[in-house]
Amino acid sequence: MWYEILPAAGIISVVLTVPIYAMWGLNKWTLGNGYRRNMDERFDRVLYQRDMRLTNNPYNQNGLDSIPDEKN
Repeated sequence: MWYEILPAAGIISVVLTVPIYAMWGLNKWTLGNGYRRNMDERFDRVLYQRDMRLTNNPYNQNGLDSIPDEKN
């Protein structure tokens, strides 16, 4: 009957959701944050490096207060 498909559907849905949570855990373990920034474009990589240089954490919000003042 129709309920015979439930075990197969459960296995397929578990197999499809495992990589999503595995990547979240891997990013949390290696980067300290469960979400990773998009690094597809060169501009995004430059912004990541800028944020890392300014605050040592690329996931914090950066504003003008995070840029050190120049002493004249």
